[in-house]
Amino acid sequence: MLTNADIKEIRKLNERSKARREAGLFVTEGPKLFMEAPLEWVKKIYVTEEFLEGLKDGREGSLRISDMIGWMEHEVISTDQLKKISDTQTPQGILCIMEQPDYSLHDIIAKEDRPKLIMILEDIQDPGNLGTIFRTAEGAGASGIILSNGCVDIYNPKTIRSTMGSIYRMPFIYTDDLKSTVSDIKKEGISVYAAHLDGSKCFDEVEYGDSAFLIGNEGNGLRDETAELADIKIKIPMEGDLESLNAAVAASILMYHHYISGRTHI
Repeated sequence: MLTNADIKEIRKLNERSKARREAGLFVTEGPKLFMEAPLEWVKKIYVTEEFLEGLKDGREGSLRISDMIGWMEHEVISTDQLKKISDTQTPQGILCIMEQPDYSLHDIIAKEDRPKLIMILEDIQDPGNLGTIFRTAEGAGASGIILSNGCVDIYNPKTIRSTMGSIYRMPFIYTDDLKSTVSDIKKEGISVYAAHLDGSKCFDEVEYGDSAFLIGNEGNGLRDETAELADIKIKIPMEGDLESLNAAVAASILMYHHYISGRTHI
């Protein structure tokens, strides 16, 4: 039974990064994020009667969700109750409490099926940007993502939705010492590149192997001391009067250039 105390705790998980961090939990909503979730992450499932009725239409996705819910413990709640614990204006009938994964730098560096591609993000603030970087990183075969503690919380509900499920498949860590983390990466023979307006080379003039790209804050770019950690500063050429590209767009260009370059050299 969903109590008022339960509602209060779930709302905290949606609204406060501190509550998520202390509990080691986060919230996902909707059938897509439910279907793609690693089952061992799922701690609690809430569904409405209307949602369960809708699963009887026989569509492939519906059948899969119905099977999953059928053998997993879940609680049926009212639509009004779901609205009280949802972060969206139009809840999609299913909400899950998830356990946060625990990755290490080793989990990111150890991936060896292709040239390593690591994204190092400094103070990315927009949930949409971070979610887009996660989605593109998965598509470009990235090894993982490293975030400074100044980045938006990946478990922010808006960020979770923006990842479109990549949160489940892309290893990531937060670090409170970016300099030390970059040093550890370099010790593994991974070259570090800073996306920078004062780059000495265009991004397509570099031959990439195992690589890590530093991407800075949307408004301010990389801090000077962070940019100096790179082996090479690279730039993305631009026409017109633009000062810079969107952080997620810049990251995407670099990731896919690395991906295509790697495929070319296989």
